[in-house]
Amino acid sequence: MKVYISVDIEGTANAVGWDSTAPGGLDYERNRLEMTKEAVAAARGAHAAGADEIVIKDAHGHGNNILPEYMPEYVELIRSYTYAPDVMVEGIDESFDAAFYVGYHSAAGCEGNNLAHTISHSKVHSIKVNGEIASEFMIYSYMAAYRNVPSVLLTGDRSLCQTGKKYHPCLVTVPVKDDIGGRNRGISGELACKQIEKAAKHALEQDLAEARIVLPGHFDVELCFKDHTLAKSGSYYPGATQKDPYTITFQSDDWYDVGRFLIFTIL
Repeated sequence: MKVYISVDIEGTANAVGWDSTAPGGLDYERNRLEMTKEAVAAARGAHAAGADEIVIKDAHGHGNNILPEYMPEYVELIRSYTYAPDVMVEGIDESFDAAFYVGYHSAAGCEGNNLAHTISHSKVHSIKVNGEIASEFMIYSYMAAYRNVPSVLLTGDRSLCQTGKKYHPCLVTVPVKDDIGGRNRGISGELACKQIEKAAKHALEQDLAEARIVLPGHFDVELCFKDHTLAKSGSYYPGATQKDPYTITFQSDDWYDVGRFLIFTIL
C-alpha cells in the first residue's frame, strides 16, 4: 500500500501566532518539532495498517520545516517545491492508494483557527469555488481526487474537521485544537500524536474504493484579494475576469487548470 501525507503547521495542536510559524519566530522551533511528530504519527499509523511506501510532503511555507532525522526508514520526505499546480500535494499521482492531511487549518474567510488563511495569509481575503468558501484542504484534496486518490484522514482545527467531511464522506478526522478569535486551545502534543496514529490506521482499514469521490463537472472560482492592485494584475491571467476592484473570477471544467490559475495569480 502506498500513502501520501501532506503536512502543514497552522493546524498542529498548539500553533498560535504567525511568528510561531516562520523561522526565527517565537515558538517556531517548537512548532516545527510538533509538525514533525504529528507527521510521523500519521506515518506510523499508516505503516501499522499495511502501508509499505509512505511519502510525506512538507507543505508549509518554504517547505523545509519537518526535521528529516525523525523520519522512519519507510518514509520518503519531499521538501521545497517546483510550484506545480499541485503545490501542497506535489508529487502525488495515480499510484497512491490514499492521501492524508496533517496540521491543516480553516480557510480564509472562516473562523475556527486564529491562523486561518488560504494559500497566502498576506494576499488572499477569500477563495470561493462554486459558491463555497474553499480551504487548502478542499483545494488539494480535490487535486488528489483529480489523480483518483481518495482522501481519508484530516487533522487540524475542529472547524475544518467538521467541514471537511462535506467533501469526503469517508474522511476520518482528528481535531487537535479549537480556536476562538486569537485564542488557541489545543490538546497536548503527546495526545495529538496518539490520536493521529490511531486514526491513520483506522482510515486505511476502510474500503478505500468507497472513499473516492467524483469531482464536479465545472468550477466557478472567485478569488478575492486584500489588495486591489493584486486583483488588477491577476485579471490579466488567461481566462480571468475582474469582477470588482478586489475580486477576479475564473471558470474551467478541469481542476488542474484551477490549480494553475491559483498558483500564478497568488504566488
